[in-house]
Amino acid sequence: MPSKPRILRIAINTPLRRLFDYLPPGGCRPEQMIPGQRLRVPFGKSKEKIGLLVEIVSDSEIEPHKLKYAIEVLDSKPIFDQHHLRFLKWASDYYQHPSGEVMLGTLPKLLSNGSLALKKYIRYWKLKSGKVNKPDDVFVNAPLKTAILKLIRSNPDGVSEETIRKNFKNWRAPLYSLSELGWVESFSHEVSDDRRLAQHGDTIQLNAEQKNAVATIISAGNSYQAFLLNGITGSGKTEVYLHSIRERINQGLQALVLLPEIALTPQFIEHFKSRLNIKTGLLHSGLTDRERLETWIGARDGDINIVIGTRSAIWTPFKQLGIIIVDEEHDLSYKQQEGFRYSARDLALYRAHQNNIPIVLGSATPSLESIQNVVNKRYQEIKLTKRTGNAFLPKINVLDIRSCTMDGALSKPLLKIIRQHLDKKQQVLLFLNRRGYAPVMMCHNCGWIAKCPRCNIQMTYHKHINKLCCHHCQHQEKMIKNCPECSNQKIIEIGHGTQRLTETLENNFPDAKIMRIDRDSTRRKGAIQSMLENAEKGNIDILIGTQMLAKGHHFPKVTLASIIDADQGLYSADFRAGERMAQIIMQVSGRAGRADDPGTVIIQTHHPDHPLLKTLARHDYEELSKLILDERKQTMLPPFSYQVLLRAEANQQHKINHFLHDARNLLPDTNTQLQIFGPITAPIEKRAGHYRMQLLLQMHNRKQLRNILGPWIISLENLPSGRKVRWSLDIDPQDML
Repeated sequence: MPSKPRILRIAINTPLRRLFDYLPPGGCRPEQMIPGQRLRVPFGKSKEKIGLLVEIVSDSEIEPHKLKYAIEVLDSKPIFDQHHLRFLKWASDYYQHPSGEVMLGTLPKLLSNGSLALKKYIRYWKLKSGKVNKPDDVFVNAPLKTAILKLIRSNPDGVSEETIRKNFKNWRAPLYSLSELGWVESFSHEVSDDRRLAQHGDTIQLNAEQKNAVATIISAGNSYQAFLLNGITGSGKTEVYLHSIRERINQGLQALVLLPEIALTPQFIEHFKSRLNIKTGLLHSGLTDRERLETWIGARDGDINIVIGTRSAIWTPFKQLGIIIVDEEHDLSYKQQEGFRYSARDLALYRAHQNNIPIVLGSATPSLESIQNVVNKRYQEIKLTKRTGNAFLPKINVLDIRSCTMDGALSKPLLKIIRQHLDKKQQVLLFLNRRGYAPVMMCHNCGWIAKCPRCNIQMTYHKHINKLCCHHCQHQEKMIKNCPECSNQKIIEIGHGTQRLTETLENNFPDAKIMRIDRDSTRRKGAIQSMLENAEKGNIDILIGTQMLAKGHHFPKVTLASIIDADQGLYSADFRAGERMAQIIMQVSGRAGRADDPGTVIIQTHHPDHPLLKTLARHDYEELSKLILDERKQTMLPPFSYQVLLRAEANQQHKINHFLHDARNLLPDTNTQLQIFGPITAPIEKRAGHYRMQLLLQMHNRKQLRNILGPWIISLENLPSGRKVRWSLDIDPQDML
């Protein structure tokens, strides 16, 4: 009886929620095939795609004679181990996202498009024999070629291609020209796997709380334990991370450090490099494809000790991962809001459990989910209650501006306090979470408001480019002179953005050095790092910024921090608004008084008696968390229940309504514990020309909710009305917009 054919089950980067069956390429022995290898396969009409082998089976739903042959195997061995493959499978299953988009979409771009650059070797260049005594200036009219040749000549043992790339722009053509002319030759050098640390130069002493924190984390050893490092701003959480990581790396293990913002990564990596003589890799969206691939491979092969990165770094394979750190664990940036909507923090917890290693979640303002996990004994809490050195927590003052004279967004009392700090040569930080000049432009005659034609929401005026911009779909148009409704020329600005705040400060403090840090001012590569270095050195008098300025930065000369508009987060339909506003206020407050000079915080508000502000003025985030958690428990909102959001959009609203009603009707009506809300219009009803609606599922039992989701999604894919809309699922949604 003939043996059954071996069938390759392959993940392909498509929105289809399935794997695809192929026969092995011609001439390929079955024993050569191992899950985790990439293959080139035929897909669709006259197309080829890169796929990832997930499993090898003997049966297929498709008749064997109808199966296509894979074209070629790209890798002689898997690109990552089976442990990492299981992690990707779990992520796809938990977030109910197509496995191909998870497995291929989370790879470095050069791997997902079929690059063969997977070697564990570094390319070096040296002078060819016979050229040692030749002069350096043979290429008189080619200064770049001369400079590269001089660098290679000065290093007889060879220069790595990475070093040449870092020292010279447009280096490739002149280097390869030198090779073709017979001046230099390349050779491969295997990367060493030495992860021993040099202890020199580390003289920082931990205080008693920090020592206890490090000892507690280290005591977990080679077993899973989730720690919530609940430390006030300036309490030295980074030192706890660093000492804990050192212990693990001294045991030959690796570390993953997740940060919420790209702006924090340069500071973190320089801090680690200056303290430890180890190989550190960086992963964030600002790197080139080649740089991302090099770090990915270095971590996989064990050549890099620590990977520091933003949320996508969670997908990095490691040879021997020993600890995970998630800094500012409460931050919304860890949740991907488009496409594959995963939470890097939650995946980090699963990954630590899978690898049987400790994980540290650090924050001065922990998420309510993490606080509740401490109550439920899923996490062990470690507290840091004192600032390091001689620093003390700043005094928080709630400033009632209801009867104050205002100059733009600034009250006269606040302007006076700013002047006092500037006169003492101290720094001031002002937080306003609205970029642009004015968030609303309105006709003073008839009340017309400039709205985005694609989103039907107000456009923000950016004065420096004289344009109206939509911050949701990026639509732009020139600022108008006449109202399109009544032709009146009096178009007025309503509200204040960071650009308008800068203008107000320039008028009041013409001699002050003012720096604005927001998404508009930091678009140029390297701009944010340069700005932060300037601020840290004290070269700036007044710092103005949005959320990116509030997270984890150390400005030793800032003695005054102010939240310019605390009211925008106090009253909102989003049940998480109070929690997030409290976190922002405490994080901004934490930037003040971090050195020897005491700090002051001013919160401008029209609601000085609001309980949230009164509680935070006492630095009592813990008490506020208990109050909010009590409210959530009474209403059975997360973390006391679990949610799934079905989003849908189309160019016609009735199509979405039809689909979502069909989707609702597919849900079981016998389960009384399942709560269904909707279909309802999304808070931002229209974005980029498409109408948007959603259906929210809520249940207090996560396992039962997941059991409902599997069959429901299969039914959704077969709905005729689903083919007329774009729909997506968001598991554990954090943003309802």
